Amino acid sequence: MKKLLTAIACTFIATSAIADDKVTIEFAYPYSHLFDVTYEKILPQFNKAHPNIEVKFRATYESYEDASNTVLREAVANELPDVTMQGLNRQAILVDKGIAKSLEPFIAKETDFAKDGYHQAMLDLGTFNNEVYGLPFSISLPVGYYNMEVMAKAGITNKDQLPKTWDEVIATCGKLREAGVKNPMFWGWNITGNWFLQSLMWSQDKPTVNGVDFTLDETEGLTALNTMKSLFRGCDMQNIEWKAALASFSAGEIGMMYWSTSAVGAVERSMGDFTLVTHEYPGIVAGGPLGLPAGGNSAMLTSTSKDPAVLDASWKWLKFITSGEGAAEVARTTGYMPPNQAANDIILKDFYNKNPAKATAVRQLPLLREWQAYPGDNGLAATQVIYDAIEGIVTGEYEDMEELQQELSEEVQDLLPAAAGS
Repeated sequence: MKKLLTAIACTFIATSAIADDKVTIEFAYPYSHLFDVTYEKILPQFNKAHPNIEVKFRATYESYEDASNTVLREAVANELPDVTMQGLNRQAILVDKGIAKSLEPFIAKETDFAKDGYHQAMLDLGTFNNEVYGLPFSISLPVGYYNMEVMAKAGITNKDQLPKTWDEVIATCGKLREAGVKNPMFWGWNITGNWFLQSLMWSQDKPTVNGVDFTLDETEGLTALNTMKSLFRGCDMQNIEWKAALASFSAGEIGMMYWSTSAVGAVERSMGDFTLVTHEYPGIVAGGPLGLPAGGNSAMLTSTSKDPAVLDASWKWLKFITSGEGAAEVARTTGYMPPNQAANDIILKDFYNKNPAKATAVRQLPLLREWQAYPGDNGLAATQVIYDAIEGIVTGEYEDMEELQQELSEEVQDLLPAAAGS
């Protein structure tokens, strides 16, 4: 009996020690409807590998703009999460303000870090001043989504017939309307970070921002605005919120939807009885886009803790979700591509052959360009000004694209920092 009591006592002491050693970290991420299912898959795997680390999830960010604004406010109040997911185009401001911590000290302690799957092209997305501050978690590119039963009403019965230019999209809209389709097309102008404006600019191999200059005042900018107007008018596109568009497409009411590949998983889980095909993003001219902006988000360390155990636990979580099996769950549960070579080449070796709707963006990877942020403290304000202007095109408030080009260029440029010496 004495031995049994001693054993129980030892077990109690050991269990108490384990409980005392448990480290809790806080984590926040955007887009609940896209990523909840991803983290539901990842968390049990992480808990199994690291039973002494508890990850507490904060309320999700509504968008990347909300993520950036929230972290900026939390920094002032000293209430930052230990790890935060931020849009690829929103990393720089957190680095500039000293909120995000360099990951170099943690990477230096890892053995063969690059062989874990990270390769330089992807690390570059989160590298500032030659130091890594963010590990990409998910990468997306714009693609076309098609309901092939609806497309058949326009005489399109296989993917080779799908539109390759925006003029072809407009022509297809006309045929679908003649066939009685009330809302033939949705083009994601309202996606976060003016992403689709940048897609039209990069399609012409033109950055939207060059240093501190907003380039919309150049020829490519006018082409982008005219392309949007032609699409909105030629397809009689409804001004609906993007979640409503996603639901409408999933319900089989929209024939063509242009959006991030990120939503493939969500569409597949909610779609009605129709054939879904994704296809390459159309170009302004024949031959397709010359480039497309990389969307997605990155994991950043923003912990204010001085406790080495908390920092180590934060790094373990950050590394786990961006590498190997953690990254593979991104592809399995969403339409994002994991920016990790191990996940793509080894774990997901046959995945894209079996999931062709998620393979379109992978084929477009050679087109990947930077998703640009607007420099300076007014970057989010510039984003909103552009958003409002594009919505004005959708609603018909703006008809003269040359006039809008001039007004928008001047308003945004005034929000950006002045060039050195000016």
